Amino acid sequence: MTWKQKLEARMPAELGREIDIFETEIALRKAGKVEERLFAETRLRRGVYGQRYDNGERHDGIQSQKIPFPTAETKGPTTLWDAPGMQRIKIPFGGLTAEQMDALADVAEEYSDGILHVTTRQDFQLHFVHIDDTPDMMRRLAAVGITTREACGNSVRNVTACPLTGVCRTEAFDVTPYARALTYFLLGHPDTQDFGRKFKPAFSGCKHEACGLAIIHDLAVIAATRTRDDGTVERGFELYVGGGLGAVPHQAKLFDPFLAEGELLPIAQAISRVFARLGEKKNRARARIKFLVAKLGLDELKRLVMEERAKLTPDPRWTAFLDDLHVTDDKPLKAAAPLGGGPFPDGFEAWRATNVYAQRQPGYVVATITCPLGDLTSKQMRRLADLARTYTGDTIRTTVEQNMVFRWVSEADLPAIYRELSEIGLGEAGASTITDVTACPGTDTCKLGISSSRGLAGELRRHLSVLAPRLDESVRGLRIKASGCHNSCGQHHVADLGFLGVSRNVNGRRVPHFQVVLGGQWTENAAAIGLAIGAVPSKYIPEVVRRITDAYASRRQEGDTFQTFIKRIGKAQVRDLFKDLLVVPSYEQAPDMYRDWGDPREYTIGDLGIGECAGEVVPFIQFGLAASEREVFEAQIHLDSGNVRRAAEMAYTAMVTAAKALVRSQNADVSDEPEDVAREFRARFHDTKLFHDTYAGDKFAMYFLHAHERGLDGMSAEQAHRLIEEAQHFIDHAHSVNARTNLGAGAAGAGLSAPATPNAPPAGAAE
Repeated sequence: MTWKQKLEARMPAELGREIDIFETEIALRKAGKVEERLFAETRLRRGVYGQRYDNGERHDGIQSQKIPFPTAETKGPTTLWDAPGMQRIKIPFGGLTAEQMDALADVAEEYSDGILHVTTRQDFQLHFVHIDDTPDMMRRLAAVGITTREACGNSVRNVTACPLTGVCRTEAFDVTPYARALTYFLLGHPDTQDFGRKFKPAFSGCKHEACGLAIIHDLAVIAATRTRDDGTVERGFELYVGGGLGAVPHQAKLFDPFLAEGELLPIAQAISRVFARLGEKKNRARARIKFLVAKLGLDELKRLVMEERAKLTPDPRWTAFLDDLHVTDDKPLKAAAPLGGGPFPDGFEAWRATNVYAQRQPGYVVATITCPLGDLTSKQMRRLADLARTYTGDTIRTTVEQNMVFRWVSEADLPAIYRELSEIGLGEAGASTITDVTACPGTDTCKLGISSSRGLAGELRRHLSVLAPRLDESVRGLRIKASGCHNSCGQHHVADLGFLGVSRNVNGRRVPHFQVVLGGQWTENAAAIGLAIGAVPSKYIPEVVRRITDAYASRRQEGDTFQTFIKRIGKAQVRDLFKDLLVVPSYEQAPDMYRDWGDPREYTIGDLGIGECAGEVVPFIQFGLAASEREVFEAQIHLDSGNVRRAAEMAYTAMVTAAKALVRSQNADVSDEPEDVAREFRARFHDTKLFHDTYAGDKFAMYFLHAHERGLDGMSAEQAHRLIEEAQHFIDHAHSVNARTNLGAGAAGAGLSAPATPNAPPAGAAE
């Protein structure tokens, strides 16, 4: 019997057939018998992505030894067929067995670069995977119950859930069996195959914590109970719909304050049918269900869903799983025993203080394995599988903070587990603290990355780990998250300190920057969305973190959370803390500022500016874009003070100012009237696609044009918040277009002078 036959004997027949079909589709595409657009969606629905191809080297020094990477001379492969890509692997509710961990370790080592990356939605990603290897990889995974189906594409993505559910001390009940049921009910369901965009569900066992981050998802399911008249307790859910991060985040809306548990699957099916029928299909930028909720209104959406629910043909799967909700229960491997009195290994007490959670079951704890930047090696994964077999059994879960947890650990076994974790480099303390920085792949492997979020996160981890013993207690529990682009995969909007990768053009050279995002709230399932208050050169971000956290530690009042502190002192004062860091030194003064974290190359190469009369010649467009930055920040100040109308006006004005700066580079005679600016912008930048250097460019252009067309009357605080977010993205992209096309060179308005000597970098801000 061949190895493939052995695997097929363990695979569900339907899943094996799907993998065979995908292998055939690969062959047909290679033969030119399937068009690329169709095949792209086919492979994405199986988790197969293209990736950034950067001479085979990740910026943090990880290097594959398997893939023949291109050189500067060969230029490297240009298609998915001769370049390795990324494979996403779905892990429903983050649950893993030791056998599955072994399989993941094997495929990472044999088909990838030996690195497993935990994502912010509890999946795994493997990079540098050749597409020809993906069918065999999928078979290896399917044999242990893991699928990549609908890990990407316009489909229902991984169903996530709180990693503590079932052992949490404060949850209403264990949501694991419900998350599992929804996963396999919607997987491949006919009613979920015609979405215009992705659909992300999430479960949380309680409302006040953040483990599930439910409110930022398309479908948010939060456990709830109520007591009947006869005194019995009924299970159900607070159901929310229409959340999502991305460029402009939306918090999910309360669809039903108490949905009976038996209605979860049929209502999810009905919502899927409405989304598939009425969701946007042509404009991908507005195709998520959050835009459908905003367009229809919650009441109308609910009416349509309930109407659809009444039409559905009854399906026994809706309630069959309720007959055995214990099917997903963890089975402890060892009896509970108390922790002894020591002596303990070096570092154990610090690790225990941050990485151990006492379960509601006496004598048992959850131990968090901190995975720096979400990464661990195949060797480490195998050792973790062995640890699970020895101490916990199949009770492992991934987390949205890119870590892993062992559940049902007997307290007495903690020292031994810590000792073994330390031996394999996974005994780091600080889980869920300020040193446990979350980041998306950024420029390392993502084609959309603008700035190196992983590089920044790694630097912040090193910087803060050194400072950790001296950090004020109020600062240690803060969350930092970084995204390399506007898509928000690093979830920067809901961090205490969020960072969003952008770029700026300084005298003909590109400089990596990060927007500083404040106002987000991690707890209560992501209860608040932050806004950007200023773009800072990437190399200054550690200094920004130091100044803001120092201010919080020294100036906070009794009872202040980080969010209430920021609100009390105001974002204007916070921005003043680092306003000197907004200025970029010249290349001659600080060439390192023109490189990204972990990358020795210049971020971009451009001609030096030409000095004149003790000043540098600055095109008008740069003054216009700078003015728009100021205006969008003022919009935030008005919103924070409760002046919604003025906030919306300033956000719209900021977009007009940025658009006018672009337009005047081509037509110096355009008037200041918004109508003229919008008309000229549409003709010169939107219709010509000059603004559309990426797929996002079209989306950002429409932010301005839609705002201009719809007006500001009756705008709510939530809509004003959204408009400010849209304005910031429009301005950031205007910077990008200017840098790419050098619009200001020789254009109208050139010749205005700016100070010749920018501020020198502050001491300690960058090495």
